[in-house]
Amino acid sequence: MKWNLPNQLTMLRVALVPVFMVFAAASHYGREDFSPLWSCVAGAVFAIASLTDFLDGYLARKHNLVTDFGKFADPLADKMLTTAALIYMAVDGVCSPVVLAVVLFREFAVAGIRMLAAAGQKVIAANMWGKVKTVLQMLTILFYYFAAALSGPTHEMAVSMAAQVLCWAVAAVTVVSGVIYIKDNVDAIKG
Repeated sequence: MKWNLPNQLTMLRVALVPVFMVFAAASHYGREDFSPLWSCVAGAVFAIASLTDFLDGYLARKHNLVTDFGKFADPLADKMLTTAALIYMAVDGVCSPVVLAVVLFREFAVAGIRMLAAAGQKVIAANMWGKVKTVLQMLTILFYYFAAALSGPTHEMAVSMAAQVLCWAVAAVTVVSGVIYIKDNVDAIKG
């Protein structure tokens, strides 16, 4: 494995997941002990981690540093980051457990396909629809944490409703991206 800058950025994203979780857990949106500061810090950590997602892919393509490790670890890091955030949003009551289940089912299905392909010595990179899904998830999460921090408890209902609508949009794009991913990669797992 090449330990190049894009792969280091991917691993930084993984390392930022527990940092994000600490602040997301401390924010308590929708409760009496809500902390706009911790919500803002959670959003900032998430934003930095999301930026590494853009940078690692950009640098890998621009400088021809694409590796099999990066093809595997980059989407895994994305899943770790976004799933952790969606779990906290579900705990806060703004992301339906159904949305969370749809996201997790898609991720398990894609992981299964990748494992089967890897058994046949094939590495499947993320496709455009998976990237659209990830960007929408990241934008939804960023909206939630920053809107909560900026509006505080005075506009809790509006922030919660907007976040719920965005979460359902995430679920729809997740289903579409999952179906396309499975359809496009059935041949990679046959045999």
